[in-house]
Amino acid sequence: MRIDILTLFPEMFASFLDGSLLGAARAAGLVDVRVTNIRDFAEGVHRQVDDRPFGGGPGMLLMPGPVVDCVESVQGRDAVPGHLVMLTPGGRRLDQSVVEELARHDRIVLLCGRYEGFDDRIRQTLLPDEISVGDFVLSGGEVAAMLIVEAVTRLLPGVLGDAESSRQDSFSGSDRLVEGPQYTRPREFRGLGVPDVLLSGDHRRIAEWRHQQSVAATDRRRRAIQPQRSVP
Repeated sequence: MRIDILTLFPEMFASFLDGSLLGAARAAGLVDVRVTNIRDFAEGVHRQVDDRPFGGGPGMLLMPGPVVDCVESVQGRDAVPGHLVMLTPGGRRLDQSVVEELARHDRIVLLCGRYEGFDDRIRQTLLPDEISVGDFVLSGGEVAAMLIVEAVTRLLPGVLGDAESSRQDSFSGSDRLVEGPQYTRPREFRGLGVPDVLLSGDHRRIAEWRHQQSVAATDRRRRAIQPQRSVP
């Protein structure tokens, strides 16, 4: 898979791309991640990429010219233009099903916003897949892009040492359950022991126990994130 990241701050990705599982996947040729500076497509001495919004308001907006030129140039460098993702608060919510969808593409292009966002003509011109990583505010799309790169890369064949790992992850599979509790050595820690079933060697009972724990953990999570109703 090829992943292109378009950003005003390419230096933010240096250590991220070289570290841990992602760095190993890149070294093995399992994923090709390239970072392009949007500012390289700006004109003038100062390479301006942002300006004040028409109608007034705080902050600055990314101008359409440099952003659209950058996207079109990067997409034109390969026979496959790639699936364009605009990282924006107004996009559809990122979850594991969206990650799995993105992982099926041969190439994705991640467009990172900054300042107060994008001039809307960027969206109208490029018709991107708009994605949000959650209902909170970031200074830009770089951290959101890292989330997507990390989540997508670990689904690619050969990236994880054990292919079963990704299939057993939280939110994976048809039931989208959260993983239940897991344990390793020592058998006892500060008075807390390992459940007997995990020491039994009975794989059927262990599988049943793990499924029950996943269902319970998922139920707790769903109840925790439900909006609280006010009491009249």
